[in-house]
Amino acid sequence: MSETPADTPKRQRAPSKRALQTKARVLDAAETVFSIKGFDGATIRDIAAEAGEPVGTIHHHGGGKERLYHQAVARRAGPLAERRLAALAAVKAAGDVTIERVLTAFCSPFFDLAQEDPVWRCYARLVAQVSADSRWREIRAAHFDPAFEVFLEELSALLPDVPRRHIVATFVFSVSALLALLTSRDRIGEFEAGDIQDTEDLRSLIRFCAGGMAAG
Repeated sequence: MSETPADTPKRQRAPSKRALQTKARVLDAAETVFSIKGFDGATIRDIAAEAGEPVGTIHHHGGGKERLYHQAVARRAGPLAERRLAALAAVKAAGDVTIERVLTAFCSPFFDLAQEDPVWRCYARLVAQVSADSRWREIRAAHFDPAFEVFLEELSALLPDVPRRHIVATFVFSVSALLALLTSRDRIGEFEAGDIQDTEDLRSLIRFCAGGMAAG
């Protein structure tokens, strides 16, 4: 039986350059507003005002508030995971794998991105929200857990005599410490008389976390 025109699936046209730019602007605004006000405090009108777009445009490109939150979190998670896994591959290829080097491979990509572009510090606040709220377990599982588990296995292999629960707990603490560093840099400056560079803070954090993990 031949297909009738009604049976033939319609081809969807690729989004125009203008549409893609509008969606990026909507997601940028969502990221900013959610990072400041949180999911519960933010409104679609807040995001529309930040984006300089009508409310209808926000709904068209982002859907409802929850879907928009998912998209705002998801869009940077992939590039971040890719950088982390590439850094870990480089550590393994070079040999002499240590706890500090594995933690550096995990932490440095996020840190470097935040140094290159302040929007990543904004994104860090979003990730901190997702990490702390059980509502977003699905987002964590889809976008953050796969890379986390790869690093967890590497750390476990380096610490065969340390209970796995301790490794998991201290790795989670390490992630929380990284997010705190990315989101509260000014707070450190309030108590530091000298001119400490961000990279020194990261090295201190990694040494601290590695020591706690190895202590068992």
